[in-house]
Amino acid sequence: MADLLVRGATLVDGTGAARRTADVTVTDGLIEEIADRRANLTARRTVDADGMVLAPGFIDMHAHSDLRTLVERAHPSRVTQGVTCEVLGQDGLSYAPVDDTTLPLLRRQLAGWNGDPADFDWSWRTVGEYLDRLDRGTAVNTCYLVPHGSVRMLAMGWENRPPTPAELDRMRELVARGLHEGAVGLSSGLSYPPGSYAGTDELVALCTVVAGLGGFHAPHQRSYGAGALAGYAEMIEIARRSGCPVHLTHATMNFAVNRGRAGELLALVDAALAEGIDVTLDSYPYLPGATTLAALLPGWSTEGGPEATLARLDDPAARERIRGALEEHGSDGCHGVVADWETVQISGVGRPELAAAVGRTVAELAAERATSGTEVFFDLLRCDGLATSILQHVGHEENVRAVMRHPAHTVGSDGLLVGARPHPRAWGTFARYLGHYSREEGVLGLEETVARMTGRPARRLRLRRRGVVRPGHHADLVLFDPAGVRDTATFEQPRRPAAGIEHVWVGGVAVLAGARPTGALPGRALRRTGTGSTE
Repeated sequence: MADLLVRGATLVDGTGAARRTADVTVTDGLIEEIADRRANLTARRTVDADGMVLAPGFIDMHAHSDLRTLVERAHPSRVTQGVTCEVLGQDGLSYAPVDDTTLPLLRRQLAGWNGDPADFDWSWRTVGEYLDRLDRGTAVNTCYLVPHGSVRMLAMGWENRPPTPAELDRMRELVARGLHEGAVGLSSGLSYPPGSYAGTDELVALCTVVAGLGGFHAPHQRSYGAGALAGYAEMIEIARRSGCPVHLTHATMNFAVNRGRAGELLALVDAALAEGIDVTLDSYPYLPGATTLAALLPGWSTEGGPEATLARLDDPAARERIRGALEEHGSDGCHGVVADWETVQISGVGRPELAAAVGRTVAELAAERATSGTEVFFDLLRCDGLATSILQHVGHEENVRAVMRHPAHTVGSDGLLVGARPHPRAWGTFARYLGHYSREEGVLGLEETVARMTGRPARRLRLRRRGVVRPGHHADLVLFDPAGVRDTATFEQPRRPAAGIEHVWVGGVAVLAGARPTGALPGRALRRTGTGSTE
């Protein structure tokens, strides 16, 4: 007898095919049978799904849960959205591979993204050891990208220069080892040090290794502002020269300079696809972005790591040079545009005594203190040890919609889970696509929306027997109310769970039942295998 029967569901199978009514059974973690209701199937447990949609579990192509999935293993922000797999190691910065020197630097640099939990066991050092830690039990499955910035830090520290041949060989070795240990590709963060110091040739060399091992490159490119189109063109050129598939993460065109220009990005993508280059992309369905306040600094000011950066903030000459970049020339960290402090809102701080700044824009804090926005920026960075996180209100609705309509599009939340008021995309992305953009706005049909969350990202990740509801596939499934699914997280209350997601199974084990997390931990790291496919 089957373990589970989902009876009378509206099946949206992840392929983009038209919905149909079906009964689905699950046995030993696998989908066993998909049948017409007349088949009279039985199981030890039956869920009545009349009026509900059964779909493959959603895949978050851009997640920042590298620590939260270990600290808060029930992972409510994921399971309440229907996510059953997330891709970690993003933006060229994460916690494997590391050594005893680089780990403390990364912990400090990434505190605004992931926090820095006390009494945490940091005993892993390699990609394989990190994946082993995930295998101890998580609510959802995970895939991992080798982070280029972390690799560069291991090979040559925080130096702003091209690598020597020996250093480049070391980076190649680290990337290859990470993929052999199970990573699915390489991420890069080309506006975050030290990855931002890399030139095109360095990335081509590393992506050539990735291509040979069946992985892909997921870049946070150099600019989403004044240099956005040039940045995207560089990522496509790296794919052309290396033969490595490219997945353009959080693909968008932000800031006033790019209003209405998403079509130019999509023309680049279409030309690359026509040439035979393998290009996909993801986006989140919101206008503001999120990052750390320190990310706005010009690249030269971050050389040498966090302590050197803080020392420059105490140096009058360096502060004046930073001020010029922010207020007059456009800092590369601020995407080549002059900082508009009215668009920069504090979302989280590391030190409790700074909590009053959360929810305020830098411009508001400056007016209150009768000083400039740049002075507030300096003060927050110094007082908070670079741990402050921010929202940047720089997006454009027409660009967001244009990108999500493109056939190469998939879904990524880019969600940060720490801070007093993080971006609501961490809790609302998938429900917002289904509710607001599909059901209410009709930007995409239901079947197409689900395919972009399931089957298409599964193909990019080369996941075997996942992403589609099909006999023999893993029973990573979500059951939701198509009329009621919606995001409830807001910028004021960002941790509110999605509505309308009723049941979620990972490998046939319920991680959400009756819209409540069960606490079950069936998830594991999905490792790339020697054939280039993923478990």
